[in-house]
Amino acid sequence: MRVLLVEDAAGLGDAVREQIADDGHAVDWVQRLEQARTSVACTPYDLILLDLMLPDGRGLEFLRQRRSAGDVTPVIILTAQDQISERIAGLNAGADDYLVKPFDLFELSARVAAVARRYSGNPNPQIRLGELQVDLNARTVQRDGSIIDLTAREWAVFEAFVQRPSALLSKSQLEERLYAFGAEIESNTIEVYISRLRKKLGRELIETVRGMGYRLMPA
Repeated sequence: MRVLLVEDAAGLGDAVREQIADDGHAVDWVQRLEQARTSVACTPYDLILLDLMLPDGRGLEFLRQRRSAGDVTPVIILTAQDQISERIAGLNAGADDYLVKPFDLFELSARVAAVARRYSGNPNPQIRLGELQVDLNARTVQRDGSIIDLTAREWAVFEAFVQRPSALLSKSQLEERLYAFGAEIESNTIEVYISRLRKKLGRELIETVRGMGYRLMPA
């Protein structure tokens, strides 16, 4: 996924960015609402992690503005405000989940995965693809009871297809899920990951549509 992190605390922001990146997602980290507005105006994000108290305003108002504009991007609020009234206000403003600081980074990963599943239309973490058993919670793929080892970025590419079965994904869409803004991308990076996934999971699993992109074949 391509994730926007809006958090002004340097220590926490760095830790969250590292955790989400280790999960195989691309992360753009900004520390002000002005930067967040610029980011969402030019980049399609799959998820926003939003602090409520920023140097130039309140995250809650930013969220209300996004929802009023018709933006349905999932949002998880990260905040030190633990009052029930604040949680209710955040959820009523359109947040999908709420984590109170300090929080466990692995719990954050689990909540990110859960929100992503809901928006993909399949909240069930257990998926069957032919001979493959996929566990979106554990981030594992098994064949005949044996786990197939995938790197974080191989998983990120594979998860993109699993979340949108039969959808045609362009090379640029897949690149956006892997790399943060400004990262250097080799021209054949996606082709390399597709090739690796085919070798590990089956050559017929991912179809190439010449000049357009790739899609996951029906089980």
